[in-house]
Amino acid sequence: MSDTNNEELQKVLEKVDKESTHRNLSGFAGKVVFVICIVLSLFQILNIFNIFRIDAHQTRAVHLAFILLLVYLLYPVSKKSNRTKISIIDLILGLFSFCCMFYIIIFYKQLVMRAGITYTADLIIGGIAILLILEAARRIIGLPMVIIAIIFILYAFFGESMPNLIAHRNVTVKQLVNHLFFTTEGIFGIPVGVSSTFLFMFLLFAAFIEKTGVGKLFIDIGNALAGWASGGPAKVAVVTSAFEGMVEGSSVSNVVGSGSFTIPMMKKLGYKPEFAGAVEATASTGGQIMPPIMGAAAFLMAEFLGVKYTQVVKAAIIPACLYFMGVFAGVHFEAKKLGLKGMPRNELPKFKYIMLQEGHLFLPLIAIIYLLVSGYSLQTVALGSIVIAILASMIRKSTRITIKDFFEALEKGARSALGVATACATAGIIVGVVTKTGIGLKLASALIVVANNAATSFGNILGKIYQFFKIHNAMQLATNATNATQLMLTLFMAMITSIILGMGVPTTANYIITSTIAAPALLMLSVRPIAAHLFVFYFGIVADITPPVALAAYAGAAIAKANPLKTGVTATRLAIGAFIIPYMFVLSPQLLLLGGSFLHLILSITTAVIGMISISSALSGYLIKPLKKIESVVLFFAGLLLIDPNIITDIIGIGIILIIAFWQKFIEKKKINFS
Repeated sequence: MSDTNNEELQKVLEKVDKESTHRNLSGFAGKVVFVICIVLSLFQILNIFNIFRIDAHQTRAVHLAFILLLVYLLYPVSKKSNRTKISIIDLILGLFSFCCMFYIIIFYKQLVMRAGITYTADLIIGGIAILLILEAARRIIGLPMVIIAIIFILYAFFGESMPNLIAHRNVTVKQLVNHLFFTTEGIFGIPVGVSSTFLFMFLLFAAFIEKTGVGKLFIDIGNALAGWASGGPAKVAVVTSAFEGMVEGSSVSNVVGSGSFTIPMMKKLGYKPEFAGAVEATASTGGQIMPPIMGAAAFLMAEFLGVKYTQVVKAAIIPACLYFMGVFAGVHFEAKKLGLKGMPRNELPKFKYIMLQEGHLFLPLIAIIYLLVSGYSLQTVALGSIVIAILASMIRKSTRITIKDFFEALEKGARSALGVATACATAGIIVGVVTKTGIGLKLASALIVVANNAATSFGNILGKIYQFFKIHNAMQLATNATNATQLMLTLFMAMITSIILGMGVPTTANYIITSTIAAPALLMLSVRPIAAHLFVFYFGIVADITPPVALAAYAGAAIAKANPLKTGVTATRLAIGAFIIPYMFVLSPQLLLLGGSFLHLILSITTAVIGMISISSALSGYLIKPLKKIESVVLFFAGLLLIDPNIITDIIGIGIILIIAFWQKFIEKKKINFS
């Protein structure tokens, strides 16, 4: 790729991704930052072997000390600041952040012995540390998450002034600082705990595997598998992003990484710029829900739920495949409607040749699966996979990791952790306020009260209708309808809440926030815990392609030189599966591999796949040939019927689809014009 293209892509990233607005340091300053990154990565690796003999709280403090120091050294106050050298103010703030975190380590024994008794010095250090974390988050993540954190802090201070439904006793500054900074319930809670252990190691693994050239392998495989089909480049984008999602942690970087190749190919083939940008944005966003990495949220989900990581991965597999199938179907129908063909087979790489030349790069991914299934700890799995990635790269000269590559991967791993770790620390502030005030359960109760009132009114009206027509068991049917309506309304409100909270917030942070605020409401209605958490996670992710704040869609639009809003709307249409699949697995937990017979699982998957294809066809306006508007509406309705895990609705839905397909295939061709 030319330097000009690289510069253009960097500008695109800087517009939509705060993490890309870092300084470009050279000389002595660049070397210092490089060494700090190496030290951080080596600390994380060596800590696996417990060489430093420090406990979890101290490990998290060391982790954050280096993270905050690097954020202040690499990220200026604003976009207008000098991007080639570190200002004195930022150097001071970085060193002060480092010292605040090491306060925990140096005085750890005294703090433990005092058991929550906070001195004035503690209060000052803790208060400054909280402010420094918020400022670091503003620089590397952006204002949305900082504003949310500040709102929660203000809520803690002024709880008695809130409406009765969410009111609480005011928390003092001393109480809040002590809770947020000197316990493991706030900043140093589960999110930073996950970030400082296996999450960092998996980001390091992603940096190493990238050095082997695995990105090219994914693109080559995508071309070999789908490049020849109708609308080939668009399907390549879907396949490539599904693969990249296994190791990549950001939808925006996914868009820029693979979109720089796929979007120009799609435009050349005949796709409109808005559609080309939307396809890449939708596929790349799907990478966030594709196991095993899932934008790093899978690790947090396992910790929050208290289950094995493999359980989260297993539960997420079928929904992720359904999502990509829906996007793939949308791309296929759009290509058919526009009459777009694939690329000539003689211009595409052969799958057999690719596997012979680059297939060994799959060994680290296979190693992850094997080590996970074997029951090793996540840190060991990540470290083992890094070792295997290095060894596998040695098989061919073209993929070999050199000494220089080794240290660059250590540096990149540390840099890629900056945004995630800062987001986790900021999310820790929010979680700390939630645990201190109980706002999580209060908001959950409020959601349920609103849904219950609406559902009860609906049930009463329905009951009267049943009684008027003298339907047998009218009251029982009305009660069942009320309960079902309450669940659906609560799911809908949780969806809206998650989308709003997820706007402009990184994957890990939006999951932490949505799982704290929205998921408890679903748990109160007896939704399976893992289904509730995946539900809010999906809709937090969907915010990346949902206008008005659709960062992934805007990145795709910038590369495609398309209208951002139109690209976002098109991406939302293509990603309709992300809006429907969560309802599917809440109503039918078999899709998460939670119980049920094998036959029931196959039936659920089959109807879900048919439903996704039907809905994608309806929104594209094409099945076997272009659909009339009424046909599209009916086909969409048929797809929705297949969401409900009920044999009657499944039969009706499939019947409608077959009738429309039969009508298009045989009847419309034979219609005779008598005019």
